[in-house]
Amino acid sequence: MVTVERAQVLADEVLFPAASAVDAGGEGPRSHFDLLAAEGFYGLTAPPERGGPGLSLVDSARVFEALAGGCLTTAFVWAQHHGVVHGVATADRAELRERYFADLVRGAVRGGVSFAGAVPQPPRLHAVPVDGGYRLDGEAPFVSGWGLVDVLQLSARQDDLVVNGLVEARPGTGIRVEPLALVAAQATSTVRLWFEDFFLPAERVLGVLPHAEVLTAQARGSWLNGALPLGLAGRCARLIADAGRPHVAERLEAQRDGAREELNAAFAAGADIAPARAAAADLALRAAGALVTAAGSSALLAGAHGQRLVREATFTLVAASRPTIKDGTLDLLSGGAR
Repeated sequence: MVTVERAQVLADEVLFPAASAVDAGGEGPRSHFDLLAAEGFYGLTAPPERGGPGLSLVDSARVFEALAGGCLTTAFVWAQHHGVVHGVATADRAELRERYFADLVRGAVRGGVSFAGAVPQPPRLHAVPVDGGYRLDGEAPFVSGWGLVDVLQLSARQDDLVVNGLVEARPGTGIRVEPLALVAAQATSTVRLWFEDFFLPAERVLGVLPHAEVLTAQARGSWLNGALPLGLAGRCARLIADAGRPHVAERLEAQRDGAREELNAAFAAGADIAPARAAAADLALRAAGALVTAAGSSALLAGAHGQRLVREATFTLVAASRPTIKDGTLDLLSGGAR
C-alpha cells in the first residue's frame, strides 16, 4: 500500500543502506526503481479514479521527503516521473493519454522532464512551427535519468509560448547527448541534450501554454521539490542522534518540521513559495555540516554518510531551483534576515 509509513520503511530498510554504494558506483539503482514501481509509488500523484493511491498532496510531499532521506539519487530521478504523469494527464491529445497514462501510473513506462531550456530568459531551447509539428534547436541543460527513463517531457520556447512535447528518451536524429560529471548524485545519469533541426511531430505535443502560465503552474513542482532537502535534513538529524548528540538532532528536527509547515502553508495559500524553498535548502546544508562536525574526521572518509550528505545538500541548493529561490537562498547563506 502506498503510504507515508511504507515510504519511510523502504527508505530506512532498502534505500539508505545502499545510498553510499550508489553514490560510489555512479550507476542508477534500477532495482530501487523496480521496487518503487512494484509498490505502486510511480502512481503517487495520479488521481484515484485513474489508478492513484488517493493520498493528499501533503502526504505525497511527505513521501518525497521520506525517499529523499533514504537515497537522494533514487528520489530525484523518481520525482521527475510525476511531472510526466501530470503532463500526460492534462495533455491536449487524448491519444497520448490513452497510450501512456496507465503504463506511467504502473511504472511500466518511466518518465523524466526537462523544463530548463524553456523557463529561463532568454530561453535555451527554441521551438519553430513547421509543417506537421515543430523544429527544436538549442539545449536542454540538465536532464536527469537519461538511460533510466523511457520518455522525456521536453519544453521549448516559441516566443512567449512554451511547447511541451513527449519524446523517446534515447539518442536520435537531431539530438546530441553530453554526459555531465556531477560532484553529487552522479548516479542520476544527468546529461545535457543538444538539439539541431530536431523534429517534434504535432501528435507528440502535450500542449502549448503561455510562458507566464507555465511559471505559475510550477509552484506545485517547486513545493514538492522542497521536500527533498527536508528529507536530507531529517536523515542528518537521525545520524547526529546516533553520534551521541540528541539535543542537536532535536533542534534540527524542530527546524525541519517548521520548514515543512512553511512550505505547506505557502502552497495552500497560493503565496510565493520561494522563501520557504530557500529555507529548506539552507537547512539541509546546515544539517549536513552539523553531521560532519558531530561525526568528526571519520565523516571525511570516502563512503562516509557525512561527506556524501554535504555534497547532496549542495545539490539541493541548485537542482530544480528558480531565480527567486536562488535569491532567497543567497540571502540566507550570506547572513541576511528571513
